[in-house]
Amino acid sequence: LELARRAEASGADAPLPFRLNVTNALFGQVDYTFLDPFLDTLAINYGAGLRLMDFVNATEESRVAINAWVADKTEDRIEELIAQGIIDSATRLVLVNAIYFTASWAEPFDEANTTSDAFTLLGGTEIRTPTMHGNAAMVYADGPNYQAAEVPYDGQQLAMLLIVPDEGQFAAVESALSASAVAQIRSELTVHQVDLALPKFSFRSLVPAKEPLKSLGMVDAFGGAADLSGMNGTGGLFIQDVVHQGFIAIDEKGTEAAAATAVIVGETSAPPAATLTVNRPFMFAIIDRPTGATLFIGRVVDPSD
Repeated sequence: LELARRAEASGADAPLPFRLNVTNALFGQVDYTFLDPFLDTLAINYGAGLRLMDFVNATEESRVAINAWVADKTEDRIEELIAQGIIDSATRLVLVNAIYFTASWAEPFDEANTTSDAFTLLGGTEIRTPTMHGNAAMVYADGPNYQAAEVPYDGQQLAMLLIVPDEGQFAAVESALSASAVAQIRSELTVHQVDLALPKFSFRSLVPAKEPLKSLGMVDAFGGAADLSGMNGTGGLFIQDVVHQGFIAIDEKGTEAAAATAVIVGETSAPPAATLTVNRPFMFAIIDRPTGATLFIGRVVDPSD
């Protein structure tokens, strides 16, 4: 509900129209019983309704329909979230979350200032990549082994947090990155007049999330020890798989980004000046400033790839 208000702060004449759509949906087996309290919770708190599918008799048709829903919600940036073989006749429920975001920078970069600059990859190889240049007031910090800045979007409610590890420190900074670390970095940012050089980039990533979630401690939900009885009242359900896909592109005007996640449930069976030259691998996050929510997070090790 809070995120839905962000468009109110954006300008009507921005180069990229501000859009922030967060949507959820459930796709359930047509003849399977789900408890009303479970469905009510999702409807009230997540705006997610139940769409009926026949995973048993029309597995492939169901997969295609879910992917079409995701593509529609992400402006065709995520066209095939669920690959063949992930859904099968034992699937009873697929929960999908999709987010789509576009916004102009608060101060767009001048395309005339974009140049082909050097960027040093993790292995030490130097490449040339289109790099945007600008100078604007923004919050910035020079940390112990990194530089960071928040580049605001139109309306100042959202911003892209850039975290640029010092040379040779990428692995150390990345391994220490967490929700609390991001919050700590943001708390140290103060207003500077920043001379910024930022590579243009565009990429998508497909993340099989089951194994990473298990390594983080979410083990029982993926096997016979799962207790998802709050969904159906009887149990016998477990999470078959979790997949996530993301897309992001930045240029002189602003940012376009999209992401989608599917959880498949089956039956057992201007003050001081500063310079930030982003010429080496870095991390980024799109942050909702009033709530501190991280909408997207990623890393760029090769902006040309």
